[in-house]
Amino acid sequence: MSDYQPSPPPSTPYSGAPAQRTNALAIVALILGIVVPIGGIICGPIALGQIKRTGESGRGLAMAGLIIGIVLTLLGLIITIAWIALFATLANNGYSTSP
Repeated sequence: MSDYQPSPPPSTPYSGAPAQRTNALAIVALILGIVVPIGGIICGPIALGQIKRTGESGRGLAMAGLIIGIVLTLLGLIITIAWIALFATLANNGYSTSP
């Protein structure tokens, strides 16, 4: 007789609950919100609707894409209006770049 006892199988680390899927459109909304803000404004609400319907994660990403898209679009609009007002003022004052 042998006193050999097999060692117990290695324990797996506690993984907790299974990982929840992140909505792909929420990730796209965040990226587009930074790169092409109008895309974030369009994709954000669509992703939020999908997340509500399917229960996927990514609500924060979709909201961030939407908010960043709105802020950057408004900022771009304000800068454009300011440039137009500046050039209109300069044109009305007779400023010319030619000698």
